[in-house]
Amino acid sequence: MHAALICNPASGRGCGARLIPEARAAFASVGITDVRITECVGDEARITRAALDDGCDTIAVLGGDGTWGKCAAALAACGGEARLAFLRGGTGNDFAKNFPAPAGDFKAMAQLVAHGGTEWRVDMGRVESGRNSDPADWFLNIAGFGFDVTVLERVERGGKLRGPLVYVYSALRELFAYRGFTVSAPRLAGNHPTQLMLVIANGQHFGGVFHIAPDALVTDGRLDAIAVKNMGALARLPLFAAVFRGTHLAHPAVQVATAGEFTMQFATPPTFEVDGELRTAESPEIRVVCVPGAVRVLGGPGA
Repeated sequence: MHAALICNPASGRGCGARLIPEARAAFASVGITDVRITECVGDEARITRAALDDGCDTIAVLGGDGTWGKCAAALAACGGEARLAFLRGGTGNDFAKNFPAPAGDFKAMAQLVAHGGTEWRVDMGRVESGRNSDPADWFLNIAGFGFDVTVLERVERGGKLRGPLVYVYSALRELFAYRGFTVSAPRLAGNHPTQLMLVIANGQHFGGVFHIAPDALVTDGRLDAIAVKNMGALARLPLFAAVFRGTHLAHPAVQVATAGEFTMQFATPPTFEVDGELRTAESPEIRVVCVPGAVRVLGGPGA
């Protein structure tokens, strides 16, 4: 076995940097001393490729959904068969919630990496918007359009809050002001032309506390689309609360579809997000596809 630990010190608004000594010590205790630190935004792909070139068969990643997604995208794009293991060090840390792996217990994760655990063949999504070969447009967890993007833009403007509360605070600040967007998505039956939000989900959770796609499975070869019709400001609040509990799918303003791919037509090339990272499309037509079994993920007992 040749395992490496990739750490993103910028994840979680600096949370990753504070956790690196703990993670390094946990992995050193089981004989894993190959620790690689990202140096700039988007450095995950370079470091992942370097680890694969050096013969790593297991890559543990300390960060959040964005870091995990970029490492997974680089692995999938080059066809690597190395296993991935996720250590919680970001803001939402949502994708790890789909597994029984102890992502927040670094000693337990080090033991899994060193001695093995149950593996899952996990799907990924890919957003095709003019950069089809760019790993940055792949996602592990979700791709989001509309309100989701506005919330992330507010999060990126900064503030003192850390952890999932930053998403809740930013969402509440934007909830009544956001005007909606226009999109045509044929696979969504009864698709309304003006939407509040459209999420294409591989995993069940996003934003740290929101159970956006409670029926999604990361191993079924399909993606779940959740579209929320635009509505008046006061009607948004109870729906917002329902997303915490995962009961929003029954709301008449919510449309759900499950498929291997979705094609959407926007009025202009949209800004969208993949695993919490903002992107701008090159075309008003977007295709989101599922890539079944794209990566191997190391889980815990019972995975």
